[in-house]
Amino acid sequence: MTTMMASNLASRWSGAFWSGALSICAIVAIIRPAHADPRAVVELFTSQGCSSCPPADKIIGDLSSDPSIIALSMPIDYWDYLGWKDTLADSRFSARQRAYSRMRGDREVYTPQVVVNGSAHVIGSDRAGIENAIGKTDKSGGVMSVPVTMSLSGKQINVSVAASKEPAVSHGEVWICSVAKSVPISIGRGENRGQQITYHNVVRNLLKVGDWTGRPESWTVPLENLARDGVDGAVVYVQDGSRDKPGPMLGAAYTSLH
Repeated sequence: MTTMMASNLASRWSGAFWSGALSICAIVAIIRPAHADPRAVVELFTSQGCSSCPPADKIIGDLSSDPSIIALSMPIDYWDYLGWKDTLADSRFSARQRAYSRMRGDREVYTPQVVVNGSAHVIGSDRAGIENAIGKTDKSGGVMSVPVTMSLSGKQINVSVAASKEPAVSHGEVWICSVAKSVPISIGRGENRGQQITYHNVVRNLLKVGDWTGRPESWTVPLENLARDGVDGAVVYVQDGSRDKPGPMLGAAYTSLH
């Protein structure tokens, strides 16, 4: 399903936290390092109202089990008018997808669409295309070259970004996502009516942590800032550019919260 997003698509990027609470009793109060140096961040822009999306949603589920890949689902809201309001959608993800399109200059906005390492886009149901894009973007131009670590300690997450290994890579924004690893949804109307689809690594909150300047830096994020029902994982990524002009992914890390 392909279309250009309407010009009035909402692109609110507030820093307000969503409500909810993590079950602190379910969080082990010890430090647990995240998997270091993954080779790719794969973002799927998907919709419960898109009949072409379920195969892509399944691929993201498969990729989420690979520790060398950080796979994220970012449900968009611009198909809600077709008869089913996506229960996981966020207008910020729609705005992010459009920002990627502007940066590439191709005006390609569709579902299911995968963006690999912030630079290449692929049809989300094309598993071979995704693997090819990972291979082409990995380590090119500083992509995924910056070591990022994340650890959980009590009621906070500690984020560390190492010094740049390449002189040309010297700045980026640091963002943290809270994710729900597996979310089954029964769809009552629209193109996928009658289906139950499981969405994987669904981003439920997105918060800017700080700006990285090429030197080793660390931040502490209170868990309450990521709170929302169903959240059981977190992803930190460092990305060149800005929220409105996203560039290549420079590094990322994932950790489980349960």
